[in-house]
Amino acid sequence: MFFGSLAPMVCRAQKQATFVEVQKAAEAGDAKAQVALAAKYVSGEEVNQDYQQAASWFRLAAEQGNAEAQFNLGVLYAKGEGLPQSDRQTARWYRKAAEQGVLEAEYDLGILLLKSGPGPDQAEAVSWFRKAADAGLAKACVQLGIMYAAGLGLPRDTKQAFIWYSKAADQGSASAETYLAMLYALGDGTTQDLEQASFWLHKAADQNYPDAQYNIGVIYEKGIGVARNPVEAAKWFRLAADQGFSAAQYNLGRLYLQGDGLVQDVAQAASLFAKSAEQGNAYAEFHLGLLYELGQGVGKDTRQAAGWYQKSADQGVAHAQNGLGLLYAEGDGVPQDFAQAVAWFRKAADQGFADGQFNLGVSYMSGNGVAKDLVEAARWYRKAADQGYADAEYNLGEAYMSGEGVLKDQKQATLWFRKAAEQGHDKAEEELGEAYAEGSGVTRDLQEAASWYRKAAAQGNKEAEHNLSLLQPANQ
Repeated sequence: MFFGSLAPMVCRAQKQATFVEVQKAAEAGDAKAQVALAAKYVSGEEVNQDYQQAASWFRLAAEQGNAEAQFNLGVLYAKGEGLPQSDRQTARWYRKAAEQGVLEAEYDLGILLLKSGPGPDQAEAVSWFRKAADAGLAKACVQLGIMYAAGLGLPRDTKQAFIWYSKAADQGSASAETYLAMLYALGDGTTQDLEQASFWLHKAADQNYPDAQYNIGVIYEKGIGVARNPVEAAKWFRLAADQGFSAAQYNLGRLYLQGDGLVQDVAQAASLFAKSAEQGNAYAEFHLGLLYELGQGVGKDTRQAAGWYQKSADQGVAHAQNGLGLLYAEGDGVPQDFAQAVAWFRKAADQGFADGQFNLGVSYMSGNGVAKDLVEAARWYRKAADQGYADAEYNLGEAYMSGEGVLKDQKQATLWFRKAAEQGHDKAEEELGEAYAEGSGVTRDLQEAASWYRKAAAQGNKEAEHNLSLLQPANQ
């Protein structure tokens, strides 16, 4: 940002002077004239825009102690305009200006110091934010609130965060209004008050602030403090999405994909996912990959699917990790590589993702990409089964029935077959029917056996159809 509080004063002082007069005064060593001349080279007013010339004149004034020149010289170093980009030189000149009370310099120096991460620089950043905030700079108040809320450079204190956000919100800062709304919504640092949360979000949204628009959309989609209204949610997501707000693009895409509050339009969903994914939204990357894999809303392209899954998986999205593992296992869109498949299944499984746990169990059962280990297979099946994953429940039932990886136990086998069967798993229905027909792990009951065989047969299970045909004559 060029020109803090002092530059307009310089410009007013030189307003009646011609370019030649300003140049002569600058060449004579007048620091204010040097700043004014530099400003003309930055803006291209009365002269061709030339950042190198601007830097030269700012430097001459800065070396005389002119605070505004020091700050603007730091800005040129920060942007690499007219000078090589240099954080060290940026910090040097910001600091000189900040020590003279230039609020923008105090704030920007704090932001620069945060780049160093936790440590002394972070604590110093807090001190500069506080100086600027105490002088009333709204964005410094916001940043100090953020530091308190996150516990960066000082102990976490959401009550203090609330105080500083309030100071900035009272000045009309849309970001502060949004942060303040979040604290009211969560009851963090203040008493929970959804009406106040809505009030502040709408104030920020009225300034066309996309973060606020997005959060209002979330409120309506989830029905937080209001009746759930996906139509209203879509309206607010669209306002933010039209400004390029990645999370809003993703959420609006989801609503189009699901036909929730909007006429279902998978192509529109794909377009929105692509816009969000190009900004690095991990969930948009996954959904875009999924649409490419399925050929929905876009042409089927498993190479594209693998590419987007990879981006999402690298950000830790378990769905994408599992999806990428499946592509490696199948050699679809990527060269077949069972070891890679197992590696990705494991990443998803370690996050508690049931699909990944099941697929890792299958890998251990088959010995593809990893040494065959029936005990490990059963262990991973159990993890997925405990989450109600029907295929894992069925496979675990098979393991108990055969004694592979676990002690043979027909009662346990029947228990897991029943869990899967109750979710409509046709093979489990057939096995449960067989258990009742034979009295294996349960009391023999031919009517119950027939009932489960019929359920499986209705799904096209040929084994169940055959068993039912054998059972019926004996049951007549």
